[in-house]
Amino acid sequence: MPVLICGSLAYDTIMVFHGKFGEHILPDQIHILNVSFVVPDMRREFGGTAGNIAYNMGLLGGEPLIMATVGDDFGPYRERLDALKISRAHIREVPGTFVAQAFITTDLDANQITAFHPGAMSSSYVNKVGDAKGVALGILAPDSRDGMLQHAEQFHDAKIPFIFDPGQQMSVFKGYELKHFIELADYVAVNDYEARVLEERIGEPITKLTERVKAFFVTKGAEGSVIYADGQQISVPSVREERRVDPTGCGDAYRSGLLYGIERGWSWEKTGRLANTMGSIKIEHRGPQGHHPTRAEIEARFMAAFDEPRFG
Repeated sequence: MPVLICGSLAYDTIMVFHGKFGEHILPDQIHILNVSFVVPDMRREFGGTAGNIAYNMGLLGGEPLIMATVGDDFGPYRERLDALKISRAHIREVPGTFVAQAFITTDLDANQITAFHPGAMSSSYVNKVGDAKGVALGILAPDSRDGMLQHAEQFHDAKIPFIFDPGQQMSVFKGYELKHFIELADYVAVNDYEARVLEERIGEPITKLTERVKAFFVTKGAEGSVIYADGQQISVPSVREERRVDPTGCGDAYRSGLLYGIERGWSWEKTGRLANTMGSIKIEHRGPQGHHPTRAEIEARFMAAFDEPRFG
């Protein structure tokens, strides 16, 4: 059945400065900063939380349904989604705006300077969860503040179980709002840093927060992930990658595995293993959607890492 993915579609423009920012920024002149960097390397990637999660679900053979808002420059992304056979039924174009865009400049020390333009994403609240029919499961991924607040309520009112994934939007919400999101959600997915921020902002330990949902997922990078569910703390080991190229989008790849497993009623351990497998495959490639494994290749990685039977 369709899985509704509420989140962003975005273009990521990634540039590389062949030097070090620190050598061109004078600490005592930071208050009048005016610098320019020549960036010989530049690429444009398709991204956004909803786009990345849907892309990975498509690789698994799932049925992703994106709910997002886009601008006048949506054309290239539209063609990509059509080629991937990912539905655009609930992607709304907002005239006079741009698709959300991140402009990222990285130096040789892996420092980054990023500018983010939300564009049409700011209007995500115009979409309504109730407009998507036959949905069995959803995820509330980082999006506009108003959109996330409204979509959480709409998921809950429609009795559609969903994952709350605050991600980089966590800072725009107050503690009581984050707590309310968790009360509405059936599942929560965060990384270990975000878990600590939730604890601090809400004023409750993770062990207490996990009691409010069916499952609470915490990723720990190379250390794998932990799933808090049914009064248990399940540690899921990471999947060894062949090379570590780019972590951008690994969290979204992980979430696609969660959605696939939850929708099929898998055990928490098996679901976490697939999620970790998807993150491992992603990190070996540049860009959030730069990996192209077949379903058979995903299964092979999954079975080799965990001695599991084929998944269906």
